[in-house]
Amino acid sequence: MDKRLGVIGIIVENIENAHIVNEILHNFSDVIVGRMGIPYKEKRVSVISIIVDGSMDSISAMTGKLGNINGVSVKSAISRK
Repeated sequence: MDKRLGVIGIIVENIENAHIVNEILHNFSDVIVGRMGIPYKEKRVSVISIIVDGSMDSISAMTGKLGNINGVSVKSAISRK
């Protein structure tokens, strides 16, 4: 399968579900190249950016699971090749 490079932005508005986000990211660690998380205390949210390199199936599965969590927003930008 083709591997693609991409960046995923995650905003966790419901901090109580942060452990679910971390569990999913751990389960997909094979496609994660790097991760940066910033707690934005004034807004009471956490912002996470992730660099991924993997198959579209893996990346889509991860973003789909993250997007189904209550209080979590996910957006991605994936290379064409």
